[in-house]
Amino acid sequence: MNGYEALYLLSRAEGGRLKRIDLARRLALTPSGVTRLLEGLEEAGLVERTACPSDRRVAYAELTEDGAAKLEAASCGHVGSIRELFEERFAGGEIDELADLLARFPGVAGTDDSCPAV
Repeated sequence: MNGYEALYLLSRAEGGRLKRIDLARRLALTPSGVTRLLEGLEEAGLVERTACPSDRRVAYAELTEDGAAKLEAASCGHVGSIRELFEERFAGGEIDELADLLARFPGVAGTDDSCPAV
């Protein structure tokens, strides 16, 4: 889940990149924990480490094209699994009501619904 979440956070960040320390905070990981996570994503070609041109002490995690493609592919399966989970437990009207309530959270309105139901 942390790998998916890291790719997601990077995809939403300006320029597809975040300072590694900021990514660690958003994932609630220690600096060494985010380093281990990013090493695996870097080896897979999904993320690359980039340096700040004005401050060599700052390192960024940047989403690659392969990372964006992998996230898109995984997102549809992830969304489909969540839909299935909700459809097993709620009636259609309840799901609509819950969606309306959750749409009140910041950043939710106008989200892309391009992943088909499973």
